[in-house]
Amino acid sequence: MNDWSDDALAAIGLERHGDRLKISIPADCNIYGMTVGRFLGPDDRDRLALRFERPDCTLEDYSFADIDAAATALAAHLRQNGYGRGDYIGLHCGFRPETAIAHMAVCKIGAVAVTLSQLYGPETLAHALNDCGATVLLTTESAWAPLRDEAQVLFPQLKNVLVAASSGPETDLTAVLDGAAPHDFQPDFTGANDPALLMYTSGSTGMPKGILHGHRVLASYRPSINLFFNLSLEDADAVYWSPSDWAWVGGLLDMLLPAWLAGRPVVTSETRFGADWAFDFMARHKVTHTFLAPSAIRRLAQTPDPREQHDLSLRVICTGGEALAAEILEWAENALGVVCNEFYGMTEVNHLIGNCAKLFPRRAGSMGLAYPGHQVLLVDGEGRDVATGEIGEIVTTSDAPTRYLGYLNSPDREAELLLGSYMRTHDLAVRDEDGYFWYKGRSDDLIKSSGFRIGPSEIEECLIAHPAVAEAAVVGKPDKDRGAIVKAFVRRARKFADRPAEPLKQELADHVRKRLAPYKAPREIEFVDGFELTSSGKINRKALRLAEAAASQT
Repeated sequence: MNDWSDDALAAIGLERHGDRLKISIPADCNIYGMTVGRFLGPDDRDRLALRFERPDCTLEDYSFADIDAAATALAAHLRQNGYGRGDYIGLHCGFRPETAIAHMAVCKIGAVAVTLSQLYGPETLAHALNDCGATVLLTTESAWAPLRDEAQVLFPQLKNVLVAASSGPETDLTAVLDGAAPHDFQPDFTGANDPALLMYTSGSTGMPKGILHGHRVLASYRPSINLFFNLSLEDADAVYWSPSDWAWVGGLLDMLLPAWLAGRPVVTSETRFGADWAFDFMARHKVTHTFLAPSAIRRLAQTPDPREQHDLSLRVICTGGEALAAEILEWAENALGVVCNEFYGMTEVNHLIGNCAKLFPRRAGSMGLAYPGHQVLLVDGEGRDVATGEIGEIVTTSDAPTRYLGYLNSPDREAELLLGSYMRTHDLAVRDEDGYFWYKGRSDDLIKSSGFRIGPSEIEECLIAHPAVAEAAVVGKPDKDRGAIVKAFVRRARKFADRPAEPLKQELADHVRKRLAPYKAPREIEFVDGFELTSSGKINRKALRLAEAAASQT
């Protein structure tokens, strides 16, 4: 990219600083101003911004002007009830238009959106709301009805609950959005370093912690967003969709807001994700761009020839959150016929590494290269650089452009992410001679067996490449002779559900032995019906590891 013109760099949010590229983050940037606020002129205000498919497949369409009008009405209502700059506003409306509109309304009063998944159980939801002290919640009738009778006990700080199409005593959120704001309403926009989002995410210990992001987060993501959407973010026919929860980074900051950053429409539905439904949905709405977690792509990949069965317009998938198996990338490119760009980061500091097929070749199984504007290193436990080809922990500088503002009510936890002057990820990787990173697992997931250091991810990827395996998780099981042995948990593909267990286990172990190395082959394999997932939808490998450790003590 060093041979790009300054104008070309600026178009995706980069600027030249000597021989390095820096991400441009204007001091006055605001999420509303970067998205809906850009598209209210006479040529853009009537553009389609959002299409919601109801359960009966009828549609609700919203232009950018419609989104803005509803957001202003909601912002005025919130202000009239005493909410404004710095207040926490709970958003719990799922994949519905109310969520997207509410984000814009929260921006208009300088408040902070607390992104709450409808997958949260009552205790997790209560923890988040009580931890941040939010006194107002926006939700839906289907999500609120099971909580209504216990609300005073669960959420003692809540004073105002707005419910879409409410059948109870709460304020009707739908009526508020349909109302008109006072003509003299004036927004109170905050700047780049002011808080905009509070996201709760699980760590290695304790309850989920609140991560604060400023309005700068969307500006800091802008270059990498353009890259992992393959420099086609603003295509005139682009239509965006993702099944990833809008309460988390993947659905909100990697899809919904990027689509509006480009002035392009998002389609959404509350229908539960399934491969057949997803293909039909994407075909109906001519979806061209999507964010899909690797687990979602794996489910789609069980359809061998999707283009023969569905009239798809899809051409770009971006993916992240866990390692993408090489075989899944090859399916996406060859069977699905799309560009699939993987990227890497975490909620606290994102978009550090990734791919852009238009600029450099992807290497199956690789995380990609360090994205421009980021310094990414691999270090040992003392913070010293490791040699090319050696396993090290991924770290970045403590002033990384995409870094969070801090943890809410958990100042001590930030120290856990610091390693000298670096911000650590606790993820392990190897970097090859060309600068490509190859994921090797979490630092606390590393398996030490008979003197070997074994990363579980590559074994999981190898197992998933076998047709009998739908999902896999690998952990170290304590062993008195070897320190630990490799144990794999496998959910079988449907076609192999009735195969005799022991011969299949041997076949899978031989598969890994042949594909990787004898010492990496699982010594134990356990077939399971499913996996416990983390709040972000990943297999909870930690729970499996702890269970094995506990069992070894009995």
